[in-house]
Amino acid sequence: MGTLLIAIGAFVGYLIAYHTYGRWLSRRIFGLRADAPVPSVALNDDRDYVPTKKSIVFGHHFTSIAGTGPIVGPAIAVIWGWLPALLWVFFGSILIGAVHDLGSLVVSMRSRGQTVGDIAGRVLNPRARLLFLTILFLGLTIVLAIFGLVISAVFRAYPAAIFPCVVQIPIAVAIGVYLHRKGANLLIPSILALIVMYLTVIFGDQNTLVGVAFFDETIGGALHAFNTALAGWPVMAWVIALLVYSYIASVLPVWVLLQPRDYINSLQLLSALGLLVVGLCVAAFAGGAPPVEGAVRPPLELVAPVWNVDPAGAPMLFPFLFITIACGAISGFHCLVSSGTSSKQIACETDAQFVGYGSMLTEGYLAVLVILACAAGLGLGVFAADGTPSLTGTEAFDARYASWTAAGGLRAMVGAFVDGSANFLTAMGIPRGVAIALMGVLVASFAGTTLDTACRLQRYVIQELAATFAPRISPTACAACGYDLSFNVSGACPECGQTVHSEAIPSEPQPDNEPQPSGSGPIDAGETAPSRARFTSRDGLRFTERGHVVHARSPLAGNPLVWLTNKHAATMLAVVLAAVLAAIPPAGQSWSWANAGQGGLLLWPMFGATNQLLGGLAFLVIAFWLRRRRLPVWFIIPPMIFMLIMPGWAMVWQLFISNPGDQPGWINAASPNWALVAMGLATLAIEAWMIVEAALLWPRVFGRPEPALPPVPGAAGAPGAPGAG
Repeated sequence: MGTLLIAIGAFVGYLIAYHTYGRWLSRRIFGLRADAPVPSVALNDDRDYVPTKKSIVFGHHFTSIAGTGPIVGPAIAVIWGWLPALLWVFFGSILIGAVHDLGSLVVSMRSRGQTVGDIAGRVLNPRARLLFLTILFLGLTIVLAIFGLVISAVFRAYPAAIFPCVVQIPIAVAIGVYLHRKGANLLIPSILALIVMYLTVIFGDQNTLVGVAFFDETIGGALHAFNTALAGWPVMAWVIALLVYSYIASVLPVWVLLQPRDYINSLQLLSALGLLVVGLCVAAFAGGAPPVEGAVRPPLELVAPVWNVDPAGAPMLFPFLFITIACGAISGFHCLVSSGTSSKQIACETDAQFVGYGSMLTEGYLAVLVILACAAGLGLGVFAADGTPSLTGTEAFDARYASWTAAGGLRAMVGAFVDGSANFLTAMGIPRGVAIALMGVLVASFAGTTLDTACRLQRYVIQELAATFAPRISPTACAACGYDLSFNVSGACPECGQTVHSEAIPSEPQPDNEPQPSGSGPIDAGETAPSRARFTSRDGLRFTERGHVVHARSPLAGNPLVWLTNKHAATMLAVVLAAVLAAIPPAGQSWSWANAGQGGLLLWPMFGATNQLLGGLAFLVIAFWLRRRRLPVWFIIPPMIFMLIMPGWAMVWQLFISNPGDQPGWINAASPNWALVAMGLATLAIEAWMIVEAALLWPRVFGRPEPALPPVPGAAGAPGAPGAG
């Protein structure tokens, strides 16, 4: 019963936190108002800025932030015992993670949908913006390079999950186009999509049902052959296929694929979590499924240790617990989703509590269920391929968690959750094949939605960096900073805030097939959302959405940095860099098609600390935004300090002292991975630099709002206009 009490207590605790602390933050601190202007409406371009129902935005946000992180992190962290993992997930998600996500979302909405990196340049200084964007670029490159390997590993382990995941794409496109054109009610399409997706799980392979001979011999046999063939693809083939998909998903309007796929995924994933809770309740009262027909049902009990300070080969609990469990407690990646995509889709400001704070608590509850699946569900039995039980009770747990090495492989971490959660489902009578397939789909779907969102976010980051460094030549360049002010009839320079006057005039409206802007970053004064793509000055030069000259007569026409301000070029760079990194062969091996695709593992050891450091830096930006408005910051300072110290401590330890399994630090290794060492040192230097910059600036910003973004004509009081936010 202890397992059930933990599940119920966590659920009730999250509900209380949402309606108390979450409401206080939303109303008293950030002052969310239903009548406040939002970027999705003021800047609606039907591509990136799209006002959307909160249920759909919640689905996108939840599935994007809840990648494999809340599964693999808690699944390995229980090696230190279920109690420390549970405490960090529960209190971390309420007091740190949800505050981080909500704060990033609101600050971005109040800054015209800017990314948190751009906001850092306004609330701190331009150097902070570049440092922040650099960390974002490095972190997202690693994510894009590694997630092809992650998804292929899941598909290899659970081939029955392949067909359901592939079918999600056409279902999502059909629903996205239908809803966008018809504006119909969500209920019927949601129910139909959920039914179809569950049918693909149940009938997606011949081994999922028992006793349906006709199906197994016909459709099931064909689908089984399809799944088996794709599961046998080399990793690099999956990397290329997934990056091509990510490119397409990144450049399409969000309503075509990103929103509907994330939404229908969220329906399936949330319903699967509901099934897990029901199965847990059945197992708590009646026990797990009998190992063989007529056998006694095994009792559900916590078989993991409460606390294990020194597991074999594991690093120290402090600080490594707090970077091992990221998603589920707090993850810096979430600030990218909040400020990169979700802030551009929220149609009503008060929806931010449900989307930002609510999604993080939902992810926290997912992490709680993962902990219980590994700490108790595994004890119901580990089964062989033929369905016979091999281990039960503490023996099942000890076999999986004998050492850090045994528990730390991707397949081991995912397998611990899949097997444990499948035991919950089989306790309520669901066939084991269906249960395994459903959990495999859950893991692969989370990873897939994170991948395509990460690609779109990387596109934004590359566009911002390119726009920063590209040369600016314009008849109306700002005299103070050189920023191109084409089409700025009057107002303030969006780069330096100086008062400017422009003589540029708008071009004729462009055809529908003209390239459209990405929607990321600030919008120049005098610019309206429907005509953001191109402008023409009096001398006939053509300008991109960011004001860079692109006409053949212009000296900028062949500049690669100007190209990268375009969404297609920026996305292409993102996927090519990820593919090149992934294609690097494992250390000491020559390249071959069979071993390519694992290159992301070379830099993966630093991702945990870098990701958590990003969360600390996002807190820094939120704190400055609040302080400039004379708003309370006492609730955000402790999480900020904690999330700056823990990842920095872990990075220093990994660089100079030791790594899991008593391996020497990266610098002291017999054959150092110098790319890993260089990026680790650079990350620490950037952290130190930003902290020093912030410490020097902190006393001078109280009550002094950052320069406002120029107003958007026709959108009085739009976010970023004087007095807004």
